[in-house]
Amino acid sequence: FIYFVGFSLSIFTVIFLFTDDAKHLVPNKMRDFFCTINLDQEEVFRTQVVEKSLSPYFGEEFYFEIPRTFQWLSFYIYDKSVLQKDLRIGKVSIKKEDLCNYTGKENWFMLQPVDSNSEVQGKVHLELKLNELITDNGSVCQQLVECHGLPLINGQNCDPYATVSLVGPSRNDQKKTKVKKKTSNPQFNETFYFEVTFCVNYPVAFRYLLQPRENGNKSSKNDDLGSLRLNICYTEDCVLPSEYYTSLRNLLLKSSDVQPISASAAYILSEVCRDKYDAVLPLVRLLLHHHKLVPFVAAVAELDLKDTQEANTVFRGNSLATRCVDEMMKIVGKHYLKVTLKPVIDEICESPKPCEIDPIKLREGDNVEINMENLRYYVDKVFREIVRSSISCPTLMCDVFYSLRHLAAKRFPNDPHVQYSAVSSFVFLRFFAVAVVSPHTFHLRPHHPDAQTSRTLTLISKAIQTLGSWGSLTKSKLSSFKETFMCEFFKTFQEEKFTESVKKFLDDVSSTESREPSGLSEPVHLKEGEMYKRAQGRTRIGKKNFKKRWFCLTSREFTYHKQQEPIFTIPIKNILAVEKLDESSFNKKNMFQVLHGEKPLYIQANNCVEASEWIEALCRVTRCNQKRLSFYHPSAFLNGNWLCCKATIENTVGCARCTADVPADTQIEIDGDRETERIYSLFTINMSKLQKLEEACGSIAVYQGPRKEPDDYSNFTIEDSVATFHTLKQIIDIVEKLNESHEKYQKKRSSSKEKKKKLKPQFGLPCLGFDPRFFRKIEFDLEVSQESI
Repeated sequence: FIYFVGFSLSIFTVIFLFTDDAKHLVPNKMRDFFCTINLDQEEVFRTQVVEKSLSPYFGEEFYFEIPRTFQWLSFYIYDKSVLQKDLRIGKVSIKKEDLCNYTGKENWFMLQPVDSNSEVQGKVHLELKLNELITDNGSVCQQLVECHGLPLINGQNCDPYATVSLVGPSRNDQKKTKVKKKTSNPQFNETFYFEVTFCVNYPVAFRYLLQPRENGNKSSKNDDLGSLRLNICYTEDCVLPSEYYTSLRNLLLKSSDVQPISASAAYILSEVCRDKYDAVLPLVRLLLHHHKLVPFVAAVAELDLKDTQEANTVFRGNSLATRCVDEMMKIVGKHYLKVTLKPVIDEICESPKPCEIDPIKLREGDNVEINMENLRYYVDKVFREIVRSSISCPTLMCDVFYSLRHLAAKRFPNDPHVQYSAVSSFVFLRFFAVAVVSPHTFHLRPHHPDAQTSRTLTLISKAIQTLGSWGSLTKSKLSSFKETFMCEFFKTFQEEKFTESVKKFLDDVSSTESREPSGLSEPVHLKEGEMYKRAQGRTRIGKKNFKKRWFCLTSREFTYHKQQEPIFTIPIKNILAVEKLDESSFNKKNMFQVLHGEKPLYIQANNCVEASEWIEALCRVTRCNQKRLSFYHPSAFLNGNWLCCKATIENTVGCARCTADVPADTQIEIDGDRETERIYSLFTINMSKLQKLEEACGSIAVYQGPRKEPDDYSNFTIEDSVATFHTLKQIIDIVEKLNESHEKYQKKRSSSKEKKKKLKPQFGLPCLGFDPRFFRKIEFDLEVSQESI
């Protein structure tokens, strides 16, 4: 929290990315393309490889918190190469300050060439003195140099040096610093003297953003590289203290008690937002946090069923009810997916068998009969794991499925199967089948599967959808398959045991009977991935080095592996603290330390986002440990002393206070205030719609019927104009009060900036004294095209 006279400010940074497709990158030659998402030059995510295409379609989602400041959000298009280094086709870079200019708009951006000159980033700190000093040669100019945030070279720190030039009308003096090895934050601390003909007494110390040289490589023509289509939605939220949100929070939490539900604040939020997903994400998280989600989902599902005319279309659309359930399953079902699907998904990805059964896509030499047997083996195994997993299904999911099942049976009392199809439409079609086809999205796999494995997973997903659809194995259903080859494949599944297995599974997961808490019998798999760890012992030459290892975190232990078996294990109960490690310790970025005994374990993640996610996961699972430390050393113990405090005793108490613990009673890690602030922002953006809807309710109440004139509210659901009007009035009043609080903060922030500016010369990059963290969300569609190359 940052305190400002009477109220505090908590600001976060979040980014949500959606990559869509690319067009016409390399004409007349099919290539394999992928796209990376970068903060400055640091890659944080990459898409799957799209093979043999001129217009690659990526269609992936990325959602992550940004743990540091950045200047540019960049997208690099690569041509994948097997034998040589991947070729960077071009890039699009958007300044952080300019992201808000593209929100809600679809724009084409020309791909820019990528060369060493265009990849400049970082800051330089200069201290300049101009003194009236009489010497034989004239006056003297003095400078001190330091840099920060230089780019990584192939993921590693560079060996930087700086040149300092004095450019005059008749000569150009240039001097060079010493080279600093393996660092992106070099401390040069060197002084240079230049002869000048005239100066006055004028000192200044300042940080400047590094800029590309004007004479950079211009051999590539911008219009030759293609273009990138981005549809960006950018939001920035400042989260106030909890007491500011009491009225709005209470109004939202009582939504399930409002009759009718369409008159509630939560439902109105979904009505006025341009995209229901904008409302669903913060709404579901807020209701989950306060244990109010189940009754709300039941209420909106009942409203959804009123408009459903046929039993076989129950919960098949993208209504508020279905989207809320989808988001709920993503949040609370992570562990359930891992314990159910991860082992079999690992087997499919690590020991793939050919499974293509489409005659058009068969490769030369493929045997369709063998492929069908392989596919059947995988489908049987995935299906068996799913129908045996009911005991692990989270209680919250079971409660929701129970409500949906009975509401559907009540709506269609003459259809005995609708109670099952209401549940299977979620758990099979929208949960398991989606996770199978996109395992990396649900953290079942750390990387994208290759093209052949992706095709196998797609076929398995199709099969699971069909097996899970109630009654789909009957002969009448087989004729409805779009693909003939899938129809032939499913003739082998016409067995009563599949139908009975699905029925029993759906009965179990939609029951409210007491069950064992999920995850007590088996450790919960939380996170895994490849990182670098510093050797615990000494090598033959006497130096400790860094080695790549596979790390795995469960609810019981933290391990790293060289092959299958773990070579080092730390029980979760033995972890004392998890903290960041200063880059100066080993001149490496994105490092953190796990304190578990006499010697800490030092680990380097691949990027800042990954490091933040590991620290958060480790802190969350160890938050209840009784022996957690209160102090730690932010740097390493090297050459007989701690680099941070210079203490010479290795087991001395730390010199910095540990990060504040996460509350132990928070089962699902959700910041309720942040979600409420997001909802407030959505109401603010759509204030004109709220006011028009309020006018519509008043018009209906006065004239005893809807007026035909305004078309702005014709698509809104107004079941009870009086109740809806009352809720709208409350929302508008609350939003106006919150507006006043935000305006006060903005004034204080502007005043603070002005005071800082007066302390510094008015040029270059100002140092404001603090760097607030903002809650940002970015959504975009991505498409690339090229006219000629």
